[in-house]
Parts: sequence; structure tokens; C-alpha cells
Amino acid sequence: MLALSVTGKRRFAYGFWRYRETEVDAAAEMLSLVRKSGIDHLDTADVYGGPGAFGGAERLLGVLRARTPELFKGAVVATKAGVEPGSPYNSSPEYLSAACEASLSRLRVDKIDLFYIHRPDFLAHPAELAETLDELVASGKVGAVGVSNFTTSQVAALARHMKAPIAVHQLEFSAAQVDPLFDGTLAQAMARGIAVMAWSPLAGGRLGETGATEFSRVRETLRRIGERSGVSPTAVALAFLQRHPAPVTPILGTKTPARLRDCLTADALTLSRPDWYAIVESCLGQKMP
Repeated sequence: MLALSVTGKRRFAYGFWRYRETEVDAAAEMLSLVRKSGIDHLDTADVYGGPGAFGGAERLLGVLRARTPELFKGAVVATKAGVEPGSPYNSSPEYLSAACEASLSRLRVDKIDLFYIHRPDFLAHPAELAETLDELVASGKVGAVGVSNFTTSQVAALARHMKAPIAVHQLEFSAAQVDPLFDGTLAQAMARGIAVMAWSPLAGGRLGETGATEFSRVRETLRRIGERSGVSPTAVALAFLQRHPAPVTPILGTKTPARLRDCLTADALTLSRPDWYAIVESCLGQKMP
């Protein structure tokens, strides 16, 4: 069931990493537009909420759920744990179990649809981590588990010990960051049937900025393709991700309605093979061999 909802009615998810817990009205407005647009996958983490506001984004979602429960009907809510201020990572059984309970409370739910390990903890044995995650699923507190920012070896080691499947891998992937094409993570996801979510799909918004000098080579390629196709460079950058057969679901983080609508126009664009590879070559700064 989750596998169908990971990608949603649209091949986009919506993320809350930019929100502070006090932005209730603005978040409610955006969430309403997001749901009306057909996006049903909502992404957050316990560490989101701004400096010194651990849990803030989850508390915000909890308030929104209590105030406008209809906006969450049919939606998958994903959160992450394992980033511990001062550690910096902690995937011990005690920490993850407590983190899950805290997320349940902040989100005001009885079950977390998708629970990620936010970053790999080198001090956590994969067998121990697998046991913790399996127990959370068996207890009914978690519907499915995912990983974020793992290497292929770390995914394989964890999967070897788990009873529940690894449902999703969230990783950084954009027209300005194409490492997943070459480091094996996308190939592994396809081989294992793991859904792929792309964080920072617009390189923090910089791929759509006008006048910026960073990623200028990639941005020029996106602009050229966009002009020919009648869409914005932003739409081209997102269509680049959606063109991959994994498939890849970009996580949008804009807080601006007009920007969200622009992002959604990527759905109408299917990049040609030459255009898709032109973006890769622009990022690499060289022709493919």
C-alpha cells in the first residue's frame, strides 16, 4: 500500500524542512494547495524546525492535523530520526525507540506511515538497527521504514538483517548533483524495488534563480531546453529527475504558491534522451565517454 503512496497521485512529495512551528497559517495555506494539486506524500524529520527548535516541524504538522484533519486524509506522512544534536548521529535501540515515541507525540498520530533513518550511524551494527526497525514495524508504531543518505553497502548490510523491506531511499539528487547516477544507489534501488525520493532537487532553489553564477553551465542548459519546450528551467530540472527509470520522486520545499505551480509544470514535460544527457554532461563538465 505504501509503495503506491510514496510517489503519490503526482510524482512529487512536499517537504517541511524550511518551516518553523509558528508558521501555522502559511503552512496551512501551502498544504491546502499541495493536496489540491494531487500531492499526497508529506516529508519531515524530527530535526527540522530551525536552530534550537528540534521537533518544530513535526509539532507544526501536529497542529495542522488537529486544526484541519481533512488535509491529511489519504496522505502519507514520513519523518526521520537518528540525527542527535551533539553526537551527531545515534541509531542505538534506546535512542530510536525514544525518538519514534517523541515523533508520534509531536505529529499527534498513533502510527508513522514512513520512518527513516536520517543518516547512517557508524557505531550502530546493521543487525541491531534492523532489529530495532523490525520491532517498530511489528509494534504497529511504524508502517514502513526507509533510509536516507546511505551508501549501497550500508543499504545492503541493513537489508540482509531486516525482516521488513526497506521501502524508500532518500538521497540528494539534482541536475547539479548527479552522483547517484554513478555511485550505484539508483541501480541498487531498481534492483531491490526501493522507491527513491530526491531531496534538494533544485539544489536549494539555486537551479531556478536568475542571475546566479553557481551552476551556471547547468543552468544555461536548463534554460535552453526550457525555452525550446516552453517551460521554466525549474520545470526542466525536475523533469530531469522524473525521467530516470528508478523512478525518482522530487521533494519540493517551496513556501510560495506561484513557485509550487511552476514546479508542477514538470509533469507535462518528458525530456528527450539527448536533452537528458546534455544536462548530465553540463553538470560533469565533460562529454560522456
